[in-house]
Amino acid sequence: MNLPKEQPRSLLRRAGDVVVDTAPVPEPGPGQVLIEVAAVGVCGSDVHYFDHGRIADFVVEEPLVLGHEASGVIRAVGAGVPADRVGQRVALEPQQTCGRCTQCLTGRYNLCPDVEFFATPPVHGAFARYVVLAAHRAHPVPDTLSDEAAALIEPLSVGVWAARKAAIEPGDRVLITGAGPVGLLCADVARARGAAWVAVSDAVGHRLEVARQRGAHQVIDAIAGPLTDSLEPVDVIIECSGAAPAVRSAFEVAAPAARIVLVGLGAPNLELPVAEIQIKELVVTGTFRYANCYPAAIALAASGAVDLDGLVTGRFGLDQVAEALQASKTDPQSLKPVVYPGR
Repeated sequence: MNLPKEQPRSLLRRAGDVVVDTAPVPEPGPGQVLIEVAAVGVCGSDVHYFDHGRIADFVVEEPLVLGHEASGVIRAVGAGVPADRVGQRVALEPQQTCGRCTQCLTGRYNLCPDVEFFATPPVHGAFARYVVLAAHRAHPVPDTLSDEAAALIEPLSVGVWAARKAAIEPGDRVLITGAGPVGLLCADVARARGAAWVAVSDAVGHRLEVARQRGAHQVIDAIAGPLTDSLEPVDVIIECSGAAPAVRSAFEVAAPAARIVLVGLGAPNLELPVAEIQIKELVVTGTFRYANCYPAAIALAASGAVDLDGLVTGRFGLDQVAEALQASKTDPQSLKPVVYPGR
């Protein structure tokens, strides 16, 4: 196909200020593919950059294209990439790593010190018509998956990684704290891995109802009282809210030898009950994105074990990115707005 020379993109110039401008269509280098972006989910990190212009030490110092939960179609390939990949529908794993450091060579490429991740300053993201990506990070998806579902393979991979870190086994009792999109997907993956019982807590009633509809065995109003009033001890806690009270409550309901996985980003420092961790031999770990999760996430979505389309609550064109980024404030039932750069 004849590709255009210029493309539209949504650019965050500063906190609260996004505009549509044009930029050259990038050319794929060796080992890369050019992808026409079909759909992009709005992540909480995109919203945080829009609201505050930074996340921790990552500061928007120059205009930045947001968006990293993306799907699309390969339109051109660089040297060394088979030509038959052109036309392939893909889910984008939005990162480039060095492939040579200790972390990469041991399979933990999410911890590569030189990682370049979409929509993390200064790396541009996918709120654009075209992007380039390493070919091995463009994962083919079956035609049974919609463009929206293919885009949401990215947050589903967060759930797969959390479940692996938690070592969820058949028969486990699991608690998910936080019923945003990632928390809901963590609950889905826990059930898919054979958890016998999955509870979800949150302070928002609508999100708890969504969790119930998606198969949670119990939903808990996080502000109604201590979790210990509602729960027997659990084997696994996956904390997705980032709220300090939720982190502390995880230890209160942890069974001996429970695994606690911290997914949500909150306060940089918290006081933890070290004596309880030692006496109960609790395993406490964090997560940072994911590694080697896309094939499993695609398989879960394609099999019907996880419903990704059901998370989508709003659809926006490239000139409506500001509305998409503010959807959680304007619509109390918003879960996952999706941007379509081609509209």
